[in-house]
Amino acid sequence: MDLAVRLLVAWGANVLALIVADRVFAGLAIERWAPLLLAGSVFGLANIFLKPLLTFIAIPLIILTFGLAYFFVNVAILAFTVWVVPDFTIDGFWTYVGAVIVMWLVNVAVRRLLRLIQGD
Repeated sequence: MDLAVRLLVAWGANVLALIVADRVFAGLAIERWAPLLLAGSVFGLANIFLKPLLTFIAIPLIILTFGLAYFFVNVAILAFTVWVVPDFTIDGFWTYVGAVIVMWLVNVAVRRLLRLIQGD
Protein backbone atom coordinates (compact mmCIF):
# COMPACT_ATOMS: atom_id res chain seq x y z
CA MET A 1 0.00 0.00 0.00
CA ASP A 2 1.25 3.48 -0.85
CA LEU A 3 2.51 5.61 2.08
CA ALA A 4 -0.07 8.35 1.47
CA VAL A 5 -2.88 5.79 1.46
CA ARG A 6 -1.54 4.18 4.64
CA LEU A 7 -1.42 7.59 6.37
CA LEU A 8 -4.97 8.40 5.26
CA VAL A 9 -6.23 5.03 6.47
CA ALA A 10 -4.47 5.48 9.83
CA TRP A 11 -5.94 8.97 10.17
CA GLY A 12 -9.40 7.67 9.27
CA ALA A 13 -9.05 4.84 11.79
CA ASN A 14 -8.10 7.36 14.49
CA VAL A 15 -11.09 9.54 13.62
CA LEU A 16 -13.40 6.51 13.69
CA ALA A 17 -11.90 5.42 17.03
CA LEU A 18 -12.50 8.89 18.48
CA ILE A 19 -16.10 8.85 17.24
CA VAL A 20 -16.69 5.47 18.91
CA ALA A 21 -15.01 6.60 22.14
CA ASP A 22 -17.11 9.79 22.09
CA ARG A 23 -20.28 7.69 21.82
CA VAL A 24 -19.23 5.23 24.54
CA PHE A 25 -18.03 7.66 27.23
CA ALA A 26 -20.07 10.55 28.58
CA GLY A 27 -16.88 12.13 29.94
CA LEU A 28 -15.39 12.48 26.45
CA ALA A 29 -16.61 15.38 24.34
CA ILE A 30 -15.56 16.46 20.87
CA GLU A 31 -17.68 19.47 20.00
CA ARG A 32 -17.61 19.60 16.19
CA TRP A 33 -16.17 17.93 13.10
CA ALA A 34 -13.13 20.21 12.80
CA PRO A 35 -11.77 19.32 16.27
CA LEU A 36 -12.52 15.65 15.58
CA LEU A 37 -10.55 15.66 12.33
CA LEU A 38 -7.73 17.65 13.95
CA ALA A 39 -7.64 15.27 16.93
CA GLY A 40 -7.25 12.31 14.57
CA SER A 41 -4.25 14.02 12.98
CA VAL A 42 -2.67 15.13 16.26
CA PHE A 43 -3.12 11.68 17.80
CA GLY A 44 -1.53 10.01 14.78
CA LEU A 45 1.40 12.43 14.64
CA ALA A 46 1.93 12.15 18.40
CA ASN A 47 2.06 8.37 18.00
CA ILE A 48 4.72 8.75 15.30
CA PHE A 49 6.92 11.39 16.92
CA LEU A 50 6.16 11.67 20.65
CA LYS A 51 5.41 8.05 21.59
CA PRO A 52 8.92 6.71 20.83
CA LEU A 53 10.44 9.43 23.02
CA LEU A 54 8.03 8.78 25.90
CA THR A 55 8.58 5.04 25.56
CA PHE A 56 12.35 5.49 25.72
CA ILE A 57 12.05 7.65 28.83
CA ALA A 58 9.68 5.15 30.45
CA ILE A 59 11.71 2.00 29.64
CA PRO A 60 12.78 1.39 33.27
CA LEU A 61 9.19 1.76 34.46
CA ILE A 62 7.91 -0.41 31.61
CA ILE A 63 10.36 -3.14 32.60
CA LEU A 64 9.49 -2.86 36.31
CA THR A 65 5.76 -3.11 35.61
CA PHE A 66 6.14 -5.91 33.03
CA GLY A 67 4.81 -3.65 30.27
CA LEU A 68 1.84 -2.14 32.10
CA ALA A 69 3.45 1.32 32.04
CA TYR A 70 3.46 1.18 28.23
CA PHE A 71 -0.33 1.43 28.37
CA PHE A 72 0.05 4.69 30.26
CA VAL A 73 2.30 6.02 27.52
CA ASN A 74 -0.78 5.67 25.29
CA VAL A 75 -2.86 7.51 27.91
CA ALA A 76 -0.25 10.29 27.87
CA ILE A 77 -0.48 10.52 24.07
CA LEU A 78 -4.26 10.90 24.32
CA ALA A 79 -3.84 13.51 27.09
CA PHE A 80 -1.44 15.42 24.84
CA THR A 81 -4.02 15.32 22.05
CA VAL A 82 -6.70 16.69 24.38
CA TRP A 83 -4.30 19.42 25.50
CA VAL A 84 -3.50 20.50 21.91
CA VAL A 85 -6.92 20.24 20.25
CA PRO A 86 -9.53 22.88 21.08
CA ASP A 87 -13.10 21.77 21.85
CA PHE A 88 -11.92 18.28 22.82
CA THR A 89 -12.21 17.34 26.49
CA ILE A 90 -11.94 14.21 28.57
CA ASP A 91 -13.09 14.25 32.17
CA GLY A 92 -11.53 11.78 34.56
CA PHE A 93 -8.68 9.30 34.59
CA TRP A 94 -10.90 6.27 33.96
CA THR A 95 -12.38 7.92 30.89
CA TYR A 96 -8.85 8.28 29.52
CA VAL A 97 -8.18 4.61 30.26
CA GLY A 98 -11.43 3.49 28.65
CA ALA A 99 -10.94 5.74 25.64
CA VAL A 100 -7.45 4.32 25.03
CA ILE A 101 -8.85 0.78 25.18
CA VAL A 102 -11.71 1.62 22.79
CA MET A 103 -9.33 3.37 20.39
CA TRP A 104 -7.01 0.36 20.46
CA LEU A 105 -9.91 -2.02 19.75
CA VAL A 106 -11.17 0.08 16.84
CA ASN A 107 -7.68 0.32 15.34
CA VAL A 108 -7.20 -3.46 15.66
CA ALA A 109 -10.57 -4.04 13.96
CA VAL A 110 -9.69 -1.65 11.11
CA ARG A 111 -6.30 -3.34 10.56
CA ARG A 112 -7.92 -6.77 10.45
CA LEU A 113 -10.60 -5.56 8.07
CA LEU A 114 -7.94 -4.12 5.77
CA ARG A 115 -6.04 -7.41 5.81
CA LEU A 116 -9.23 -9.25 4.83
CA ILE A 117 -9.88 -6.78 2.02
CA GLN A 118 -6.28 -7.04 0.73
CA GLY A 119 -6.37 -10.83 0.93
CA ASP A 120 -3.32 -11.24 3.20
